[in-house]
Amino acid sequence: MALVVFVFAAVRMLDAGLKQTLVATGTPENVVVIRKGAETEVQSGVTRDQAGQVESLPQIARGPGGAAMVSKETVVLYALPKKGSDKPTNVVIRGVGEFGMTLRSQVRLSAGRMFAPGSAEVIVGAGVAEKFRGAGLGQSLRFGGRDWIIVGVFDAGKTAFESEIWGDAEQLIPAFRRTAFSSLLVRLNSRDDFAAVRDAIDSDPRLGLEAKTEQRFYADQSEALSKFITILGMTLSIIFSIGAVIGAMITMYSAVATRTAEIGTLRALGFRRAKILTAFLAESLFLALLGGVMGLAMASGMQWVSISTTNFQTFAELAFSFTLTPRIVVETLVFSLVMGLVGGFLPAVRAARLDIVTALREG
Repeated sequence: MALVVFVFAAVRMLDAGLKQTLVATGTPENVVVIRKGAETEVQSGVTRDQAGQVESLPQIARGPGGAAMVSKETVVLYALPKKGSDKPTNVVIRGVGEFGMTLRSQVRLSAGRMFAPGSAEVIVGAGVAEKFRGAGLGQSLRFGGRDWIIVGVFDAGKTAFESEIWGDAEQLIPAFRRTAFSSLLVRLNSRDDFAAVRDAIDSDPRLGLEAKTEQRFYADQSEALSKFITILGMTLSIIFSIGAVIGAMITMYSAVATRTAEIGTLRALGFRRAKILTAFLAESLFLALLGGVMGLAMASGMQWVSISTTNFQTFAELAFSFTLTPRIVVETLVFSLVMGLVGGFLPAVRAARLDIVTALREG
């Protein structure tokens, strides 16, 4: 039971870690604007004229000098080899605007400096620097027909940005032969202004754009991978739990067989069948709870394990960690108790239905 609970909890932690990584990537006051119908930034396109119209909306926050706090960004995928492997993996290369770093409060430089605007310099997420070959501080990467010097490494608080490479959007657009931006990241005066911004963009047929809160946008990015993890995890848990229930049933049938005389004596003393049933069910539930606590303790050690996989939505590398939440703790313990109840019910019924004389004679 402990091993089954470990598998169940680990899968739930994996799903929670994925969702936390992507949802935490967003900020409530930020809005992502992409082409209508596009599911990812890679599929999207926003022209300079469209970006200018969005910038002019009155709900957009203003920075120093009255400039609209909008980061015009371009996003492309580029294959880079991992350390210790020649097999390339897609990495997100993001060109950001003047406010790209300002709009993402969870991002901070952990080493080096920010790239200089108008230069062939980039900064890399901590996950990229750790796992990809040639992606360390001071090294250079070649993509878009140019060599790009890595001048900084940034920490993004375990969000999806740690799996990205950032540079100047105005340099990356021509390098990848693009004519438009991929998306706009917009800071609102207040999160209450989102409905007005969304309606203004939707109602203008010339734009052909749509707006989503940044948190909603990144939550959508996790949907396909989250479903896969959930279905796979539940399938494994159900298969393994059948074995655990059978094991619990065998254990409880053995307990009934070895305590036949005790059961007959209790019945002779006046204990009702319901009391015998309750006693054996309580024993089964206690054993299941013990197994659940042990499995949960083993699963909690996975919190310090970080894994990376391909995001099915963007087909890019995504690194995240197992995350244990109070909800997972409750779900795991309930799951173990259900296994104990199912596994102990029939043996408890057998114990309760034993005839007093037969039980004493067998004992």
